[in-house]
This record gives sequence, C-alpha cells and structure tokens, in this order.
Amino acid sequence: MQIIRDAQFIDPSDRGAAAAIGNFDGVHLGHQSVLDIARSIAESTDTPLGVMTFEPHPRAFFAPKSTPFRLMNATARANRLEKLGVRKLYELPFNKGLAALSAQEFASQIIAENLGLTHVIVGEDFCFGKGRSGTAADLTAFGETYGFGVTIAPMLDLGAGEVSSTAIRAALTDGRPRDAARMLGHFHRIDGPVIRGDQRGRDLGYPTANMSIAGLHPPKFGVYAVEVDVRDGPHKGSYQGAASIGTRPMFGENVPNCETFIFDFKGDLYGTEISVALVDYLRGEEKFDSLEALITQMNADCARARAILNG
Repeated sequence: MQIIRDAQFIDPSDRGAAAAIGNFDGVHLGHQSVLDIARSIAESTDTPLGVMTFEPHPRAFFAPKSTPFRLMNATARANRLEKLGVRKLYELPFNKGLAALSAQEFASQIIAENLGLTHVIVGEDFCFGKGRSGTAADLTAFGETYGFGVTIAPMLDLGAGEVSSTAIRAALTDGRPRDAARMLGHFHRIDGPVIRGDQRGRDLGYPTANMSIAGLHPPKFGVYAVEVDVRDGPHKGSYQGAASIGTRPMFGENVPNCETFIFDFKGDLYGTEISVALVDYLRGEEKFDSLEALITQMNADCARARAILNG
C-alpha cells in the first residue's frame, strides 16, 4: 500500500483511484461496508482501491485540548486498511488551508484536480467543506460537475443500533470489549512501540511490555485477557497474555498506560512494535494492602485469562 500525504505534488500513477472518504477511526464494520462498495467499484472499473482520510483527525485539529477520543493512531489505521486491500491511502494533512476550503472547493480542487479520483464512496452522514457545510447529496452534484462518480453507502445497523465510532467508544468505556468487537469486526487493539517502564513487574515475577495510550480513547481501566501480535524483531509472532490498563494506583502513579504480561515469553521487546487486542474485561483497577496480595490476584487474573483465551 502506498501512503500519499501531499495532494498537490502527486505522482501521475497515484491519480485515478476509486476512493472511500472518511476518518476511518477504528475501521469498524460501517467503514468496512463502505470499503466493500469501493472495492467492487474499483474492480469493475480496473482502478486502484483507495481511501482518503485526514491526519490529524479534524476533531483534534479544531479542539486540540479535548479529551482523547481516537480509537487508533494513524499507524494502526494504515495497518488495518492495508489488510483490507487498500492500495492507495491518501492521508491528507488537516490544516488551516484544508479546513478553510468550501465544499465546492474541496470537491473541485482536492478530489478532481489534485487527486484526480474517478469515483468516491462516502457514508450517507458524510459532511465536508468549511463548517461541514457540504452533504453527501452535494457531493453527488459536484461529481456531475467535475467529472467523478459518487456512491453513497447506507449506515450499517446490526439490529441494536447503528455502528459508529461513538458507540464503540461507549462500549470500551463500559468495559465491554466484546460488544466493541461486534461493531468493529475485530478486537479493539492498542498499537505502538514498547517503552521502558520502571520494571516493577519484573521484580514481581510478571515482566510487562509497556505502551503509552496518550491520544487514544482510554478503555475502562482494569485488567483484560488479551491477544498480542509482535510486529517486528526476532520475537515476531502471535501470543496470549493479560494486560492492565490504567494509572497503577498500587504505586501512586497517575499517567495511564497499558502494561501487558505475555504468557510463556522470554525476550527483550523494547522499541518493538506490538499490537494488543482486548478480548475480555476481567476486573477493575484495585489498590492492594500488600505486594503479596497483588501477586495472588495477578496469578488469578492470568489463570482466568488463559482459560478465556483457550476457549
């Protein structure tokens, strides 16, 4: 998959795709239904399957001090889109210039002139242009004017409400990772490099791979049964484990992170990219009376996580 980040200076070979447009935060089943339509159009017209998205997320651009809300970072999003067969990812910088474009200017300058897209696919709730003034219906009209096709995909409903990033965030906030997975079409994942911690877990007999969750919507704090993919390095592969997400109240710390104990693993993962999938919520964060009580609970957590992960 190619990632194109400059809409003005674009190689001619990167023009002409059939592209789905949106933020694709989480790449949930609703997004995947839009991609399925885009894939069908790309195959029928013999054009590359593309996605146009934005970085940073427009919400973060307009409200940089807002509570973290993203389900995945840009790297995780790109990884997921590549798995779904996207060949051209137009990851456009969302800045003052782009935000100031009217809906018509966005259609004429970005879609038609700069990227030369042959067809665009959007959800029926799609809005674009300055002040979110343009609708999916407006985009259809602009397509007729500027020479690109437009397909509007219906909202996906699983019978318990429409699939949306908002609903997925709510499920994660409530400690319902399986409900989130039902809407995502995959387990919610935290992706990133393993960073150095204080190595307390090693002293307790539970060495952990630590990851920052800065900028991401925090799942309910507590302990989870997890699946772990090590994406690079000598230990590349898939594993099982238990992860603690939160502020580590036992040790008086308050910066949330994700600490994962990988079962039956020995090795150094510092700097390695890993992906932690939240399978099941086991319990909330607790502050124990002693380290012995903490270790006893960790033993129980890991035993329960193994039982869940092994079916």
